[in-house]
Amino acid sequence: MASVAQTAVSTGHNIQPSDTPLGSPSETVKDVQSSAPSQQTQGTEKQHDGTEQLRQQTNSHPRHPKTKYRHIAAYHSKPRTSCLSRDAEFTPSFFGFRNLMVIVLIVMNLRLIVENFMKYGVLICIRCHDYRQQDVVLGGILFALIPCHLFVAYMIERVAAQQVKGEIGRRKREESEPENTQEQLAFRSAWRYTAFAHTVNACLCLLVTSYVVYYYVNHPGIGTLCEVHVIVVWLKICSFAFTNRDLRHAALHPMSTSPLPEIYQSCPYPQNITIGNLTYFWMAPTLVYQPVYPRTDRIRWSFVAKRVMEMGGLLVFIWLTSAQYAAPVLRNSLDKIATLDLTSIIERVMKLSTISLIIWLAGFFALFQSSLNALAEVLRFGDREFYTEWWNSPSVGTYWRTWNKPVYHFMRRHIFSPLIGRGWSPFAASVVVFTFSGILHELLVGIPTHNVIGVAFAGMVLQLPLIAATLPLEKMNGPTGKIIGNCVFWVSFCLVGQPLGALLYFFAWQAKYGSVSKVGV
Repeated sequence: MASVAQTAVSTGHNIQPSDTPLGSPSETVKDVQSSAPSQQTQGTEKQHDGTEQLRQQTNSHPRHPKTKYRHIAAYHSKPRTSCLSRDAEFTPSFFGFRNLMVIVLIVMNLRLIVENFMKYGVLICIRCHDYRQQDVVLGGILFALIPCHLFVAYMIERVAAQQVKGEIGRRKREESEPENTQEQLAFRSAWRYTAFAHTVNACLCLLVTSYVVYYYVNHPGIGTLCEVHVIVVWLKICSFAFTNRDLRHAALHPMSTSPLPEIYQSCPYPQNITIGNLTYFWMAPTLVYQPVYPRTDRIRWSFVAKRVMEMGGLLVFIWLTSAQYAAPVLRNSLDKIATLDLTSIIERVMKLSTISLIIWLAGFFALFQSSLNALAEVLRFGDREFYTEWWNSPSVGTYWRTWNKPVYHFMRRHIFSPLIGRGWSPFAASVVVFTFSGILHELLVGIPTHNVIGVAFAGMVLQLPLIAATLPLEKMNGPTGKIIGNCVFWVSFCLVGQPLGALLYFFAWQAKYGSVSKVGV
């Protein structure tokens, strides 16, 4: 006991109660008291070991003594780097800079709004547009007649389905008799007639409507609605014909073809050739025909109401922005284009780029997020991936694969993949796809404006070198290449492509007809 007490006194530590941690001096005292005399020496050694351990712990974590010196703190005690340096230990957050950029964008656009109002006043005028009675009547007739070509396609497929049924029945009745050469030729001729009938029907659908819009519908807005409708229906007719052609072949040769998708088993050919099936495809938010689509369980009418309100609000916003901000910029650019003032044209393009980008983004949301989702909800259409994260595209090619999935699915299913299957290279197939897309874009823009000048077609074809240039950037290791590719996409598409195309078509319209608006600015 005396030795323990002396040790405690010599080390400067008080003897703690019994609940102190294991190895403390007080616990050693308890061990000494309860141990036999032969174990006192061993207990004393343990006491010294515990005391030494406690001394080491105390020395390794010294307490900072309070000092009266307030100006000697060592703030520079170790090497450190600036947080924006490349060798920093962690990447800092740029949340504040993001907020700053948003505030700057808002302030800059508010300044443009104030400047526009001070310079032009209010340009919004509902009654100032020339909606001729002829345009309204012809537009309504065309809009109603365009879906009739789908009914013609149904009749063609109905005849072909009857032929397939007859052929299957004949094979079941005459299993032992092989088909003679004359019957084979007659059957193949019927297939050619079916393909020819679909081709004539689809061509008449597109050509007649485009002809009437180009020569007899003066208002570009009404003409655009008709042209969009006819192109959509034309693509649906093509998909309907191509898909049923393969389904007919699969029905006649069940052992020699690849298995059909499992989802098709609930509606095998020719059970899909019905008016109801085709009507659903006509209304469905897709350009790719399938006998069966994934469906949802019920219709959420509150969801539909929200999407409809979004679409209505965005359409009003697009109209106001176009009339109040885009139209003056376009009109003020006419003399610059006429005199080929290159510097002024570049300035006009840059000024128009902000407005066109805002209008385009609003149109994208109104179409792909609001209207297509509302339509899909009403039809209980299950697959609603109308787009993916195209705004993060690391290359131009990724953008075209992600921003408009209905068109991408059509191009890949009915043009790109069949060409690849026939031995074409991916680049050659891509050339065909973008050439075909360029023709459709030229029809969509040039026909309603009565100026088929090839700008939209050239814009689509010129995407091919941009795709080839940004493809290596997408495959680079690290984020640098993807960031550069994304910047190339935004600059080429929104800073140069869209505003320049709008200027050229507006100039061509003004040079040919003048403005449809009665308001002079």
